[in-house]
Amino acid sequence: MEIIEDIGRMRARAEELMVRRVDRGFVPTMGALHEGHLSLARRSGGENAVTIMSVFVNPAQFMPGEDYDSYPRTWKKDLELAEGIGVDIVFHPTAEQMYPPRRQTTVQVHELAKRLCGISRGLGHFIGVATVVAKLFNIVAPTRAYFGQKDAQQALVIQRMALDLNFPVKIVVCPIIRADDGLALSSRNRNIPAGLRPRALALREGLSLGREMIRNRNYDAQSVFNAICEHILRDDAIELDYLHLVSPETLEDVERIDDLVLIAGAIKIGGVRLIDNILVGPDGPWDD
Repeated sequence: MEIIEDIGRMRARAEELMVRRVDRGFVPTMGALHEGHLSLARRSGGENAVTIMSVFVNPAQFMPGEDYDSYPRTWKKDLELAEGIGVDIVFHPTAEQMYPPRRQTTVQVHELAKRLCGISRGLGHFIGVATVVAKLFNIVAPTRAYFGQKDAQQALVIQRMALDLNFPVKIVVCPIIRADDGLALSSRNRNIPAGLRPRALALREGLSLGREMIRNRNYDAQSVFNAICEHILRDDAIELDYLHLVSPETLEDVERIDDLVLIAGAIKIGGVRLIDNILVGPDGPWDD
C-alpha cells in the first residue's frame, strides 16, 4: 500500500493512472476507520482497478464549539485496516497543504445545504464539506467516489456539486452499516460514555417506529413525526437536535407520505452528536 502525504505527488500519481486509463475508486474519510468506511473501500475494490482512500480531518466543516479537537484520530490503526482490505493508496495531506494562507475560495451548494444538518450546524458546515471534496476530486481525479447513506444529506450535496461543476466522477451511495445492536456506525460512537450506549439507540428505535407506522398505512407525516419524537424524548439523557420527514431528492418537508420519504434525525447524548436515517414509502422498504 502506498502512502502519499504531498498534494503534488498525489496529483502526479492520479495523472499517471488517468493516462493508463485505470479506473480509480475514491473513498474520502476523516479517519478513525470503522466497518462503514471499510464497506465503501470493498465496494470500490470490486468496481475499480485502484482504490484511493483519503484520511483527512477537515477543519473547515467543524463549526465553532464543535468537536474538532476531540474528533478521534487513529492513524496507525487506520493504515492497518486500509491495507488489510486492499486499499492501494492512502492520501494523507496536512491542513496547511489543503488550505493555503489567505485563501478566499469556497464551494457552496445552496438549497440542499440549508436543511437538516444545515439548520442545526449552520451553512458553514456544508460549505466546508463541499469545498474539501471539490479539492480532493481535483487532486485525486477519481472515476468513482463512494459515500455512505448514513450521511444522506452530505451524499446528496456532493452529488449536486459534482453535477453542477461538471466533475467527471460517478458518485456511488452505499447502504448504512450498523453495529449488532442497530446503531449506525460512526467514528463518534467511540466517544459515547459506556453507560449511555444502549440509550443512544433511541433514535434508531424511533426511526423504526416511524417505518412501522407507515407499513400500517399511517401516511400522515405529522403523526409519524409526533410518535418518533415522543419515543426519543422519553429519555432525559437525550437532546433531539432535529427530526424531519423529507423528500429524498430535495430534502423539503412532506405533509403526506405518498412516495419514498427520508426520515432523518440527529440527537446528542453524553456530549456526542449522532445522526441516522431511513428511506421508506407506502410500499417499503421494510428493513435496512
